[in-house]
Amino acid sequence: MRIVRFIAQSRAKYGILYQDTIQGLRGSPFTHFQHLNSPSTLDGSTYILDKVRLLAPCLPTKIVCLGLNYRSHIEEMKLPIPSVPLIFLKPSTAVIGPTDKIVLPPGWNRIDFEGELGVVIGKKAKDVPEERAKEYVLGYTCFNDVSDRHAQAADGQWTRAKGYDTFAPIGPWIETEAEPDNLKLETYLNGELRQSASTSDLLFGISKLISFVSSIMTLLPGDVIATGTPSGVGPMKPGDVVEVRIEKIGTLKNSVVAQK
Repeated sequence: MRIVRFIAQSRAKYGILYQDTIQGLRGSPFTHFQHLNSPSTLDGSTYILDKVRLLAPCLPTKIVCLGLNYRSHIEEMKLPIPSVPLIFLKPSTAVIGPTDKIVLPPGWNRIDFEGELGVVIGKKAKDVPEERAKEYVLGYTCFNDVSDRHAQAADGQWTRAKGYDTFAPIGPWIETEAEPDNLKLETYLNGELRQSASTSDLLFGISKLISFVSSIMTLLPGDVIATGTPSGVGPMKPGDVVEVRIEKIGTLKNSVVAQK
């Protein structure tokens, strides 16, 4: 099942995507987390995918990101392998959806793309045992951890580098039925393949991450865990188009512009 969030009649709403048709949901998918397959969750409205604008598929209160979670990226960055998951946060104000523009801030130097698998939390999660972690997942999506390398090096911590508005593209939808532990992840810049890996290469897998993060902070419905990026990260410039493609999920596509 693919859950979308979109603009219809000047307001945002959720729906279920069936091929090129969207059936509207009553309220939020997080309200119906355990019963999304029930016809009673639908409101009877129908929309054509090409006639609506897709938004970011969820509104996270926070995005918990993983640094250094693929061995290939650790080697690329010439950094030591972490003994526990290395996490940081992106603010909710960084979120944009599919087809929205990544805006490079004034004075930008090097801004990189980082294609990642995003885990969308379906219900409140605190101190979740690893063996039960996937019970708390609504589904999976594509994520781009846009990063200002100059700020990252200058600050010695990552809040500014990762936190600019538009630096957290998410989408195009939430796929509820994908098995996340062996999916091909690719990132393309202007149609050229730049990143290619499998989620089976994650140092810390999905269940471990949910358990670890929820032992530190409460995860709320709609929060996203971005699971880290493989090797091949690289710079973007105005006019570029970045695509994050994940097997059995979809393609997140965003163009890049400079702030005016």
